[in-house]
Amino acid sequence: MMSFNCQFSRLYLERYRLRNAMLVVGLLIVSSAAGAMALAKGVDGETSGALDLWTMSVGMLGGLALFLYGMEQMADALKALAADRLKDILKRLTSNRFIGAITGALVTAVIQSSSVTTVLVVGFISAGVLTVSQAVGIIFGANIGSTFTAQLIAFKVTKLALLMVAGGFAMLFISRKDRVKQYGAMIMGLGLVFFGMSLMSDAMKPLRTYSPFINLMTRMEIPVLGILVGAVFTGMIQSSAATTGVVIAMASQGLITLTGGIAIIFGANIGTCATALLASIGKPRNALRASVIHILFNVLGVVLWMGLIDKLAELVKIVSPVAQGLAGTEKLAAETPRQIANAHSVFNVANTLIFLPFGPLFARFVNVILPDKEVEVDAKTGLAVEFKTKFIDRDLLTVPSIALEQARNEIIQMAGLVEGLIKDVIPGFKSGDPKTAELMLAREAEIKYLGKELEQYLIEISRCNLNQQQSELTAQYMDINSDLKHIGKIVRKDFIMLLHRKVEADEVFTAEEQGKMLEYNKIIMDNLSKAIRAFSGDNAQLAREVIRAKPLVVKQLRDYRALRFELSKEENGKSVASRDAHLDLADFLRRVYAYSEAIAFTMLEGYLDGRKGEGERPEKKELAVAEAV
Repeated sequence: MMSFNCQFSRLYLERYRLRNAMLVVGLLIVSSAAGAMALAKGVDGETSGALDLWTMSVGMLGGLALFLYGMEQMADALKALAADRLKDILKRLTSNRFIGAITGALVTAVIQSSSVTTVLVVGFISAGVLTVSQAVGIIFGANIGSTFTAQLIAFKVTKLALLMVAGGFAMLFISRKDRVKQYGAMIMGLGLVFFGMSLMSDAMKPLRTYSPFINLMTRMEIPVLGILVGAVFTGMIQSSAATTGVVIAMASQGLITLTGGIAIIFGANIGTCATALLASIGKPRNALRASVIHILFNVLGVVLWMGLIDKLAELVKIVSPVAQGLAGTEKLAAETPRQIANAHSVFNVANTLIFLPFGPLFARFVNVILPDKEVEVDAKTGLAVEFKTKFIDRDLLTVPSIALEQARNEIIQMAGLVEGLIKDVIPGFKSGDPKTAELMLAREAEIKYLGKELEQYLIEISRCNLNQQQSELTAQYMDINSDLKHIGKIVRKDFIMLLHRKVEADEVFTAEEQGKMLEYNKIIMDNLSKAIRAFSGDNAQLAREVIRAKPLVVKQLRDYRALRFELSKEENGKSVASRDAHLDLADFLRRVYAYSEAIAFTMLEGYLDGRKGEGERPEKKELAVAEAV
């Protein structure tokens, strides 16, 4: 049975799809109406050179809206289909800068955003999976991957656009299989990209004979002006793909020359840095470093090629197809879109090859200008004054599989803190030092903070476009996070109070009692450690060992209670509170085991839900949790 979180996620997903479908239909109606109005009023210049600005604006904006929405729809579907593999690719194929560049190009070609690739890389740097030096190659390669968009939209398949929209829509809303729905969303998104391009192109058609606009586009051949326009436009709309789409749409009507289009594309490469820079605000140092590397690479590349635009134009004319039998504006309209796309690819590939050998210099430079900040620590506890999560990043919510991986890493970090806290229980009880209680409370406060942040992050993940497996995984992570929080909570609420009671009673362990308690505590700690390692290593065998240890834990607890009862007979005049303190300590450790067992059950439920492995379904997890309260 799905958990509440899983059910909530599926409900949200259906509402999300319905809302998006209504948006698409509305945009189609508005944009199609604008196109029909433009045709009715004479888009071929039959209005004596006068421009219908309203019709053109609506057609242009509607086409751009469909283009951007189609890109987002296609990218979301591709991320859902391939993101589980992307995280493994990013982790493994980064052994050197050159392989990293290829990896960055492939990943960006799939997720259709060099900025998102940069954000993912920052997450892996924070996780310790990548170094900044390794990340340089991926960031450089991401620019190559972004040229895939330009190549894609340069194809003239507008006649198939609405067929793709209809076919993808049918797959998305008729099929019950998540994978088919994702393929449908991808095809529908691609159709919307081409249809949006068609509408933008049609809206610009009257400008072919409008002299002021033609004169303006001629000025775009001045490199500095073209680059400035491209950078500002891209920075405003936060999408270099949209800038590329507009430029190619203008080129398809013969409204812009190749050199002017190249200058604007160069500017788009600078303008897209704004996205990564804005995303790094308020983030750790590594996020800002990655953004600075991205900016340096793009700006230096544009500076390097600024005086070579004419040479680049000559080169792409040689390697691009030629339209036979056409002349003038018609020839320009037929050839320039593909030439601009090829120039975009040549520019980014060449820059990557030129700058990649200097990757370590980029890494060292950003480390020098952006050194690590010193972490302020409390003088008494030695812990950070301000608690922070290490792995979770809300920018990663755009790729749920990566966000889940980061949530998992944060849970593992939190589990290590919990394990360290429980290790101090027996030494703290034996010493009775008030400073020990103060330190344990400070460490529990950090665990509480991480648990709260994780819970909120997992809720946000559950609201994303998840498949069933991701929804179930989110619910399982929520359960494990809750179990770890509860272990910290019983330390704060019960053990600290127990420690104070023990100090007031001035009671110590007898040698026999101490030996038995240490033996019992070792079993509890071993099973807590196994539960954590089962989760961090995805190890079902360790989870089964934790569950199978229950009879031994029960026996040890009974043996300790029996020993304590025998000792109490000999404690003439001793406080009953001291005896209760020792028994309460044993009961406290039993509850720690119960939550360890609950974590193990969650692990096995994940396996039995089809994630990994096979076996008999264990008893309900709730029975284990019930023992801890």
